Amino acid sequence: MSAFTIMRVGSVACVLGIAVCAAAGAASNPLYKNAGAPVEARVEDLLSRMTLEEKVAQMLSIWDDKAEVFDAKLELDPEKMVQHFPNGIGQFARPSDATGPKSPRVVPGRDVRGTVRLVNALQHYALQRTRLGIPIMFHEEGLHGYAALGATSFPQAIALASSFDPALVREVNAVTAREIRARGVSQALTPVVDVARDPRWGRIEETFGEDPYLVGEMGVAAVEGLQGEGRARDLKPGKVFATLKHLTGHGQPESGTNVGPAPYAERTLREYFFPPFENAIARTGVSAVMPSYNEIDGVPSHANVWLLEKVLRGEWGFRGAVVSDYYAIDDLVAVHHIAADRAAAARLALEAGVDIDLPSGTAYATLTQQVRDGRVPEERIDAAVRRLLALKFRAGLFEHPFADAGAAVALTNNAEARALALRAAQRTLILLKNDGMLPLRLPAAGSAAPVIAVIGPNAAVARLGGYYGQPPVTVSILDGIRAKVGARATIAFAPGVRITANDDWWADDVQLADPAANRRLIEEAVAVARGADQIVLAIGDTEQTSREGWAKTHLGDRTSLDLVGEQQALFDALHALGKPITVVLINGRPASTVKIAEQANALLEGWYVGEQGGNAVADVLFGDVNPGGKLPVTIPRSVGQLPSFYDVKPSARRGYLFDTVAPLYPFGWGLSYSTFEVGEPHLSSERIGRDGSVTVSVSVRNTGSRAGDETVQVYVHQQVGSVTRPIKALKAFQRVTLALNESRTLSFVLSREAFQMWNVAMQRVVEPGAFDIMVGANSVDLKTAVLTIGE
Repeated sequence: MSAFTIMRVGSVACVLGIAVCAAAGAASNPLYKNAGAPVEARVEDLLSRMTLEEKVAQMLSIWDDKAEVFDAKLELDPEKMVQHFPNGIGQFARPSDATGPKSPRVVPGRDVRGTVRLVNALQHYALQRTRLGIPIMFHEEGLHGYAALGATSFPQAIALASSFDPALVREVNAVTAREIRARGVSQALTPVVDVARDPRWGRIEETFGEDPYLVGEMGVAAVEGLQGEGRARDLKPGKVFATLKHLTGHGQPESGTNVGPAPYAERTLREYFFPPFENAIARTGVSAVMPSYNEIDGVPSHANVWLLEKVLRGEWGFRGAVVSDYYAIDDLVAVHHIAADRAAAARLALEAGVDIDLPSGTAYATLTQQVRDGRVPEERIDAAVRRLLALKFRAGLFEHPFADAGAAVALTNNAEARALALRAAQRTLILLKNDGMLPLRLPAAGSAAPVIAVIGPNAAVARLGGYYGQPPVTVSILDGIRAKVGARATIAFAPGVRITANDDWWADDVQLADPAANRRLIEEAVAVARGADQIVLAIGDTEQTSREGWAKTHLGDRTSLDLVGEQQALFDALHALGKPITVVLINGRPASTVKIAEQANALLEGWYVGEQGGNAVADVLFGDVNPGGKLPVTIPRSVGQLPSFYDVKPSARRGYLFDTVAPLYPFGWGLSYSTFEVGEPHLSSERIGRDGSVTVSVSVRNTGSRAGDETVQVYVHQQVGSVTRPIKALKAFQRVTLALNESRTLSFVLSREAFQMWNVAMQRVVEPGAFDIMVGANSVDLKTAVLTIGE
């Protein structure tokens, strides 16, 4: 053999050896474990290695049956996980609860360390006991703070919307995100960007109100707080994936009942219900969307190919994961009757583009066999799993799957979070009426102490609202007032009435309190108040009288907007004493308190104000904080006025016999202890092109006796359109703090988006013509300039 031949053979052997070594290296260190590789490449590498069973496992979750994998102490038993889930699992729902869907009052949730211990144990199972070591994604609720034991509870969503302060919403959600992420959880099932147009619906408290623009701005701010600003999709430390929900029409269900049909035309969907979702997807890196329970034109959202594939992924370019609402795929069988069984429901949802079956995967568990039987193409499984794996890579779970309990304890409900909870509550409170009674005045030290009667079923309890957390300390209105006045006033308390026999949001049965017992409590309250100089009455809802009605056995919607039970009788009895009376509403829905609005000296809307709500209410009542909140919804006089949103069409609200079409309080309404003058709008140009923009300048001056906040609102009305247009629509707003006598000029840029509409051919266009540009402090008291848009 020649030297050349020997050299050539050796070279081949060397090349073959390198190939073998490379293959061995790839097996021991596959591409999907390379943190420096592109996410798309890592996803494809991992997907290529997965069996069908492992793929489907990524589309499943655990919640109802989580107790099956726990030991007697409710700690994870890894052997049970291996037995029940040998191929891994995609998600694990709410690790902060103890055993699944149980009231935390019945089965207390896990504290910070307990949650971290469970999360870490599950990740050890996933990484060490499954073939490919794919980590688990955990999700939690975070509507107005992390819904967990020990976490910070902020004002409910409808209250946060009342701040008209996107920066505040961003801050609140940033704290929510860091408390959730600290426990090893990477996804939050929030924000709710449903446009709420029916106050009978018990979930209205979870929303940012009735206006598409306001909901969109608050929704974008919430996503930025949770997930980070900009369009980057990779999670940074302290952030979680946001989940936009519920797509769509969910906020105006037929008859106001949860899950009811949304029988709306495409133009209505596109003009009112779509914009908050579309804006958030266009402006942020939001990574998950949850379809709604309801149907649109006979097609439930979880089976709606047009909604999820054509609009969401097609028109809007959404590239994240579509996660089911809890049990919604099963509901295609049990509620909507468009599928004969879970297997058929799974096919419909998968075809529509739903990637994972939350919370327990009972429908998608049929997919493995359906692929084997040729009823489902494996390519559809692959498409869903790609999106789900991408989330895990973007969350950094392959590199950093574990949480640090000590760090989580240090930042959960810390001083900074509690201070933000107080500031948020202060900025959300809305002064609906004030005849000069507020702020309440306390005498100087050493003077005779007045008696203040604090009365009502919502005075001595901090009501947090649905999807609540369990903060370490809550402050009731009674607590806040006592701390505020100290020895400068005598505080007398009486509950006055009870609203419901129980106030557990989770409990199925809701029973009104006994009327006879309430009549006795009213007598006691009158006796207490008779010797008082002032009365503060705290009434409204409990977490049971306005809530999510998630089953026929768990209702939460109502046919009336009146106060529940004997609360009106309590007010009447106290008012008859002739004492000055301030009413504080703590509630989840607009209340048609017509008589109270007429007769009370002052009326303060609090919604659910969070763990520091009592301190915030006391700050406002006694003038340490000047209220500046605005209504994100219209408050009707009665259900007979429904629907009662402000942006109506010209033919609506012609009038009623023997009654008025005017609401009790309009959208955008809110008073202050100061007064403000909003000037005329001035346009940078009286004429622009279809693709042009105009700057609206308006002066606002504090004409009162103290510093305060005003929110200047800008509305647009197209005078003549090819299809009917609303009489006004909010297109910009800004909340500003002004010192005594201070004046400021605010500028708002209105671009094409403020004037576009869906024409008769269902095209989004800007039509030429005249547009009213209206500015003011609410949706009624407006000043107008006219803008012309040319061809």
